Amino acid sequence: MTITTLLVANRGEIACRIFRTCRDLGITTVAVYSDADADALHVREADLAVRLPGSAPADTYLRGDLVVAAALAAGADAVHPGYGFLSENAAFAAAVQDAGLVWVGPPVKAIELMASKTRAKELMAGAGVPLLAPVDPATAQATDLPLLLKAASGGGGRGMRIVRELDALGSELLAAAAEAASAFGDGEVFAEPYVERGRHVEVQVMADAYDTVWALGTRDCSLQRRHQKVIEEAPAPGLDEALRARLHDAAVAAARAVGYRGAGTVEFLVSADGRPYFLEMNTRLQVEHPVTEAVFGVDLVALQLRVAEGEPLPAPEPPSPAGHAVEARLYAEDPARDWQPQTGALLTLEVPGGPGLRLDTGYAGGDTIGVHYDPMLAKVIAHAPTRTEAVRLLAGALERARIHGPVTNRALLVRSLRHPDFVAARLDTGFYDRHLADLTAPGDGDPATAALAATLAEAVRATTHGTGPAPTRFGAWRNVPSQPQLKRYRSEPDGTEHEIAYRTPRTGIPQPYEADGVRVLSATATRVSLELGGVTRHFDLTYGGDRVHVDTAGASYTFTVLPRFADPATRTDPGSLLAPMPGTVVRLAEGLAPGAAVAAGQPLIWLEAMKMEHRILAPASGTLTALHAAPGHQVEVGALLAVVQEDLGPAPATEETA
Repeated sequence: MTITTLLVANRGEIACRIFRTCRDLGITTVAVYSDADADALHVREADLAVRLPGSAPADTYLRGDLVVAAALAAGADAVHPGYGFLSENAAFAAAVQDAGLVWVGPPVKAIELMASKTRAKELMAGAGVPLLAPVDPATAQATDLPLLLKAASGGGGRGMRIVRELDALGSELLAAAAEAASAFGDGEVFAEPYVERGRHVEVQVMADAYDTVWALGTRDCSLQRRHQKVIEEAPAPGLDEALRARLHDAAVAAARAVGYRGAGTVEFLVSADGRPYFLEMNTRLQVEHPVTEAVFGVDLVALQLRVAEGEPLPAPEPPSPAGHAVEARLYAEDPARDWQPQTGALLTLEVPGGPGLRLDTGYAGGDTIGVHYDPMLAKVIAHAPTRTEAVRLLAGALERARIHGPVTNRALLVRSLRHPDFVAARLDTGFYDRHLADLTAPGDGDPATAALAATLAEAVRATTHGTGPAPTRFGAWRNVPSQPQLKRYRSEPDGTEHEIAYRTPRTGIPQPYEADGVRVLSATATRVSLELGGVTRHFDLTYGGDRVHVDTAGASYTFTVLPRFADPATRTDPGSLLAPMPGTVVRLAEGLAPGAAVAAGQPLIWLEAMKMEHRILAPASGTLTALHAAPGHQVEVGALLAVVQEDLGPAPATEETA
């Protein structure tokens, strides 16, 4: 059957990416959208769109019945699930086919067999795929530690815990099961040995209905936060040919064992001594598929559609690989603050293009990042003849990108790509556990000079009502007796404050006040050029509300404009616990109630936002004097959740549980 109209049962970046291939093939596209996504990029880019009433995923993108009805209403003849949501839901795949629609995915039976990680491991053992021996939590001993607890269903790092102390096993099992049940509707959790310094290596497979199975090389996805991937690359560096062949053979065996068709990924954990162990098979397209496409010169979505139409793969063997590709996931999150997701208006999203660079995104400047979905903004991919060139190209593109609005992980990505361990391909899943503090520490930039540039630009802007006139050029300024004016800024997200003095002489041209070694070359409301130590530097300005964004070579800064004096009304009582982001309260610490004694660092409240769970910790040892949170409550950023009154006397020593 030839597909003429395709509905993508997804949103954001992956929906936009699938639409791109459909346009190339002449296929009409259909989007589905929640109320929160009514003006989202994937809706704007689709030929047709169908509303799914509501905003929460459970009411919209996870409602298979509504998605099938939307496909029929729009006249679609096929459904592509993308990744996440219903992409690995066998019942949804069956419902699509029962409605007479083409399912762009693997057979229902293959999804069922791989849906449970525990059952998948049993099947893989029969196929000769190497496995880690499971551990029964009920009989686990200290010699079995460390253990990795994993949800039997789902993925994305949900329901995963590392246990290093036997006494913590019981509570971590409960926590993992609760998170798995909330995320996937299945609280089954299993345990296996946690491999220290292990690498996450996977193999992309593509299979048709004519017994052809391609192994499209390896990918390394070891750089992860909260068991979710951040940077991926192909091919996985540093693997000898024997290990690479073993991984390919195991992946093909896994695909054949379940009668697989379409695109899938077989994931392995590779120990420090080079032994591979099967983790799971993802019966869908992966987020990181672009690096494989770049190296093999294929369009995996086009191949998915071809196989779904009943056509064979174009050749018995895959194309030959060429070069190296690296992908970085750009998230609206603050890595320095426990990876807290960020929301709000995305004023600007501009990433340099050019040979070897690719941007896959579900957002554009002017869009709003909401609270309901994953905080990934975009993926930036670089492809070059060598790994060194690809890494350099990607880091440079991210560094030159203009991203204004909520805090992102852009600086972390650039530093990660340039970290000596990454450059030398010393990769393992503990990378951020070891290096996060250094990667998020204040950099070598000069925020004070950026704040000066912001001050001069804002002074020009104030006199021109934001019109941004042609550059005003002038030579070196000299200090003359006059009363300085002051501007106060707070750096985001670190909170450092800057007070900048300037003066506006009769010429109307703002001048810095007592800033030796600075020569102002030109200034407009949107660009300031300064000579610093004989070197000319340019600063580009973008404004949004009470914030000003400053971009310069090698660094970007965001400042909040502050009043000259602090507003006492903004102060909160000591010990107040405020919601760090909008979200839903999912649970409280056992026995938590006003009057309860709490210890410094004790988790008190669990908040879920943007598919991630966050713990609110006691700021000090003391007594809980107020509690305004309850499971199921929706809270806004800054909402008062609880108040802890600190003990005035010496507190007993407690072991931090954070």
